[in-house]
Amino acid sequence: MKIDEDLGLDREDAFQTDDEENRAERVCCHVEDDTESDFTFPSRNSSNNCIGANNSKWPQSYRKSMDMLKGTAPQSLSFLKRSGATGSMGSSSCNNDESSLGTPFIFDTILDEEVHTPVLLTSDQSVSVNGSIPSEKQCSFTQALINGINVLSGIGLLTTPYAVKEGGWFSLTLLIIFGIIACYTGVLLKRCLESSPGLQTYPDIGQAAFGVAGRLMISVILYAELYAACVEYVIMMSDNLSMIFPTTNIHFADIYLDAPQVFAIIGTLIILPTVWLRDLSLLSYISVGGVGASILMVLCLLWVGVDQVGFHRGGTALNLANLPISVGIYSFCYAGHSVFPNIYSSMREPSLFPFVLIGSFMFCWTVCTGVAISGFLIFGDSVESQFTLNMPMKFLASKIAVCTVVIITVSKYALTLTPIALSLEELVSSTWFRSYGVSILIRTALVISTLVVAMTVPFFAFVMALAGSLLAMLITIIFPCACYLSILGDRLNKLQITACICIAVLGLVIACLGTYSSIIRIAGRLD
Repeated sequence: MKIDEDLGLDREDAFQTDDEENRAERVCCHVEDDTESDFTFPSRNSSNNCIGANNSKWPQSYRKSMDMLKGTAPQSLSFLKRSGATGSMGSSSCNNDESSLGTPFIFDTILDEEVHTPVLLTSDQSVSVNGSIPSEKQCSFTQALINGINVLSGIGLLTTPYAVKEGGWFSLTLLIIFGIIACYTGVLLKRCLESSPGLQTYPDIGQAAFGVAGRLMISVILYAELYAACVEYVIMMSDNLSMIFPTTNIHFADIYLDAPQVFAIIGTLIILPTVWLRDLSLLSYISVGGVGASILMVLCLLWVGVDQVGFHRGGTALNLANLPISVGIYSFCYAGHSVFPNIYSSMREPSLFPFVLIGSFMFCWTVCTGVAISGFLIFGDSVESQFTLNMPMKFLASKIAVCTVVIITVSKYALTLTPIALSLEELVSSTWFRSYGVSILIRTALVISTLVVAMTVPFFAFVMALAGSLLAMLITIIFPCACYLSILGDRLNKLQITACICIAVLGLVIACLGTYSSIIRIAGRLD
């Protein structure tokens, strides 16, 4: 019989991701080892060498590494060490344990020819190398909603009052407009995932839309966005710690380091051991408190405003010259699309995913708008790039807010950097070195590079505006529309096509203006 007929799919709609091919080849290796059978799993690039074939599928570690960002914690905590007989960490071999970050995550074979099939899996199932079929969709609506809110409850919250200072009060209308557009593009990603049962991650969608080049391009931009967030974490930690100890400095020979530079180095040294951890369960549990941390910082801000500093009127209605900076910051606040497909794929009831998006974006918009308004009313035109830098340290609320920022930074840095490190480790050819020196070397080099970038351009708001305009705009606005048109364009009416084109063009224009303005402002500060 023909499998595509049983699934009820047209051959034109059949799509098999690299993760599916990888899964097939793993199972193929297992079957050949255990039984005498003519059963094989075809793929576009068939290979008898399981390890060699898997190494060509990049990135394999994306899904589980990104799951950590949405609050899914591993079960154990350990430093980098050799796993299995081959000693490969994050590598892909036929004998890898199913909990390894290198394990592929989806399997749904669509064949064009008659084959003997012992087991036919649905899109809700995955197969492990030991033959078991664990369930992937175990996340309730409430859990998915909390994960979505946690993803959006990021560091952009700290900079929204500064965005009002740059763009004026009317710039807040863009915050709700971009929230609506970002929610809509999240729904577009859902429709792309539904177009084929094999799609489960953002890179999968990119491959379905534009082939391997699309997968690679989207993956690189997603990792670049994570890297920019890590740079922001270093800047944020150094700025806030220097507020507590402003007189700290180091003067050695002809080298002078002020307080932010000293604490950038100290903070990096504190963070470095957490990056060497392979399983980040402890940090995952702490970072899940991102929602609570956001609420706590809002309460501390209001505490300072109501009880200590007070609220003051001021500001401009609209500043067109600096509006692109505000737009970049607002875009960064909604940068959660890299994880949304993972949340959708893990839900027991995927049909409720649009409500998860609506609830998550409503919470994010409410908190960001409240902080933007109250922060600017409290500190006025003197507001810094992070409102915590304006909070007088003599108040208890200020100390709580700063300590909360530092704790969240330490817990989220490793979780944010780990997907990048794992993707680079996949490119290392030697499986033995991959689990020892090279793994630690790659992670250490990444941490040091973020420190160097943070000390070179220590401008929190402008770096955020640049990342929001260039990277978040691509991931949040442009690519979802482009992928949706490419995958489902022949099924859309003219209104849907026009809406996607207009949103994509708007995103492209804003990305260009915001990127240019951010680079000009950064260059001006460096002079």
